[in-house]
Amino acid sequence: MRPYLTPQFLRLYAEAPARIQKAFDQKLKFLLQNLRHPSLRAKKYDETRGIWQVRVNGGWRFYFSIEGDTYIIHSIRPHPK
Repeated sequence: MRPYLTPQFLRLYAEAPARIQKAFDQKLKFLLQNLRHPSLRAKKYDETRGIWQVRVNGGWRFYFSIEGDTYIIHSIRPHPK
């Protein structure tokens, strides 16, 4: 699998705190190795659109879809509580 970072994601990533960027970078490595890696807590977020959610940390999530052999990373944002 390979990642594709959308322009929207890149903008949101640039606006995120450095600690969140670092945590995302680590989670992306795990995602590329194994979608079921326990620290990701990956789950379907929107079944109809095929969007998945992954925990960056306790307060942040990133969202992606899968197309062929590519993870399309759509956004990263604080998790609404």
